[in-house]
Amino acid sequence: MTTPLQRRLALLVSAAGAMIVALDGTILLMAQPSLQRDLDASVAQVQWTSTGYLVTVAALLVIAGRLGDRYGHPRLLFVGVLGFGAASAGIALVSAIEGVIVLRAVQGGFGALLQPATLALLRLVYPADRLGTPIAVRTAAIAVAAGSGPLLGGVLVAQLGWRAAFWVNVPIALVIAALAAAVRTPAPQRAVSSQLNLTGAGLLAIALAILVHALAGVPARGWTAAPTLLEILAFTGVVAVLAWHERRTPHPIVARAVARSVPVMASMALLLVISGGLFGVLFMGTFFLQDALHLDPLASGVRVLPLTALMILGAPAASVALRRHGARRTAIAGTVLVVLGIVGLSRVGPNSPWIGMPAALAVIGAGYATVMVTATASVVGDAPPGYAGVVGGLKQTAMNIGPTLGIAVAAGAAGSAVARMGPALLVLAVLAALGLLPASQMPGRPGHRDEPVVRPRPGSPECSTGLPAADPPNARPAM
Repeated sequence: MTTPLQRRLALLVSAAGAMIVALDGTILLMAQPSLQRDLDASVAQVQWTSTGYLVTVAALLVIAGRLGDRYGHPRLLFVGVLGFGAASAGIALVSAIEGVIVLRAVQGGFGALLQPATLALLRLVYPADRLGTPIAVRTAAIAVAAGSGPLLGGVLVAQLGWRAAFWVNVPIALVIAALAAAVRTPAPQRAVSSQLNLTGAGLLAIALAILVHALAGVPARGWTAAPTLLEILAFTGVVAVLAWHERRTPHPIVARAVARSVPVMASMALLLVISGGLFGVLFMGTFFLQDALHLDPLASGVRVLPLTALMILGAPAASVALRRHGARRTAIAGTVLVVLGIVGLSRVGPNSPWIGMPAALAVIGAGYATVMVTATASVVGDAPPGYAGVVGGLKQTAMNIGPTLGIAVAAGAAGSAVARMGPALLVLAVLAALGLLPASQMPGRPGHRDEPVVRPRPGSPECSTGLPAADPPNARPAM
């Protein structure tokens, strides 16, 4: 049995591990202009400092989760955070942009080891019906990191230069690694097979890398450009080969117990479209604030603070709603809030009252926090035994692809008129509204009449392996 002290320590490590990744991403945005000037880099090279990281982390997340299920998530978290810090130190020491690009890709690889483990760690130390509060704490911590990143990055770059934006990761990573080494978790239940399917892993990594690269290039090239279309076609082909391979192998990279879990798959789809809507809004909002309203970066950041504030305040409120109303109603409510907030923001123009934009962003932040807590709790709580790392990797994959998709959709809808938010935001509202379908497939309240009891059929794989066909729905987290 895990002691309360070990649970608090695991929660601290989980939140801190998620925060260092969120903080790194937002600080980098503030460091890139200075980095470009200092290293005499082109715009395309600077863009690759972000794209290379995204491609690597998205390609490896599910594989890293599978490795965590096999070798232990505390161990993967320890290695991941140390490697993340070491890569950051390397970036701060290099003198050429090519070195920054390579080390950012390496940093993405270690980030892939780190991220699924932060979620799986919670599943190991908390019962499935008590995950709401720790996940709310983790979500609020991510919001704090993402919201404070631009301010911290601006101060570091202004006072110490762009290299300080990477040096700051080193002491943080060392502290997290020390805490991770002190975490003691119960032995996880083994998956049916711990064998890693190298062919499936390779195909999945290639497919996700192609997809992220294609989406990342849409703002510059457009959806109809030949490279974009060729990459989407290549992605489709690799996915078809992967699906054919996964149906025939006895050890699929995404286990059948995971692929057949409706709560897990619905949560993935919901996180994908809602994170896409949010980051598309942030992409459009940045151009509107700086090009249409002519605000400097700091003033623009202040205008967006209501979004961060409601994400922080909304996370614990979402945990309460999840306990009282179940995952389905809470997820639908959060999705509706996001859609309404985006629609309200689409009506904001240069001559609108100043309160319009902060109010709309606050509604979006509250809805996003609600979706994040609910979907993450369902992903982790409903993970089949032995597959917490795999579902954690899938969740983080959705959270990495969603923002890239949202920015691509926003850029494609806006075209050259990026400072005009209205039409593009309505398209993003439609994207977010697609989340209502997976939200409606989330579990209801335990014991409710519409909550079916799933039992394995005699002779089914779930019955023969001793695994339950479905865990009890995670809808009543304790505060």
